[in-house]
Amino acid sequence: MNRDYTVIYERGERNWSAFVPDLPGCIATGKDRDEIERRIREAIEFHIEGLQSRGEAVPDPAVEAGRVTVELAEG
Repeated sequence: MNRDYTVIYERGERNWSAFVPDLPGCIATGKDRDEIERRIREAIEFHIEGLQSRGEAVPDPAVEAGRVTVELAEG
């Protein structure tokens, strides 16, 4: 069974970080976008394995993300 979790990516001055709102504590960092995408996938899999090994329920994906464009006043 596949589940699609929303991942939030943040670019820092020297690296990237990512977290999964539906899986509290599931985070990763990496030097670039490609690395962080690989690492957060591994982190999600590891996080879910941990939940299952403790007999805890795996949360269903519930968070969605989007973008909103706004016009900024010049000045």
